[in-house]
Amino acid sequence: MMMELIPVGILVGAMSGFFGIGGGTILVPILLAMGFSTKDAIGISIIQMVFSSIYGSYLNHKKGSLIVEDGILVGLGGFIGGFIGGYITQYFADRVLEFLFLGLLFFALFRLFTAKHVEEGSQTRTVNKALLFSIGVVIGIFAITLGVGGSIVLTPILVGLLHYPIKKAVSAGLFFVVFSSVAGMSSRLLTGTIDFENGLIVAIASLIGVWIGIWLKEHITSKKHKTALLLMYVVAIVILINKMWF
Repeated sequence: MMMELIPVGILVGAMSGFFGIGGGTILVPILLAMGFSTKDAIGISIIQMVFSSIYGSYLNHKKGSLIVEDGILVGLGGFIGGFIGGYITQYFADRVLEFLFLGLLFFALFRLFTAKHVEEGSQTRTVNKALLFSIGVVIGIFAITLGVGGSIVLTPILVGLLHYPIKKAVSAGLFFVVFSSVAGMSSRLLTGTIDFENGLIVAIASLIGVWIGIWLKEHITSKKHKTALLLMYVVAIVILINKMWF
């Protein structure tokens, strides 16, 4: 199983760096297809997100594409929400989690598809600090319960409602994952509901992919980047539907 998980980790890491996602959007359906239970897949995904989001945010900060101030506010909210979400998961049936995850993917796909294009370098809207924190709490609870970092929801909000340029939104989304995933992993470790051994294999392998993904992100136009992000959501939806019904 270890040799199968290494290329999966590299692939998910590359997508994490390129799309600004924690990786759970793709990793959870893949692990389900490999035979892992939903709860084990979510636990492995959370460990991978901790590694990839910290390393990816460090690289984004070095390249100047990360807006730290807004990220910290929404991230602190995400930390609190993620810690709560880590406890909530054990009370949901696998089927319920799968339907929630599917609905989340459809929401993200619709929000990004309808968002207006904003050029890189454009000014972002000034947002109430309490609102940013509250958004972080809600997303953190919902995301960690489903084994995703939260950027799958946050990035469409930043692009569609707050008019962030796509690349800055992607960087902010990955930074948010640092807070929510660390909180989620902490609560999972305390409750003993996490597959740490397999999670560590995927997480370490993902670091290679994160570097590749961020390099690609910096060498592609914003419009092509958005198109690729939309395609990623479609693929994830197809994989999950296939697992649930076929």
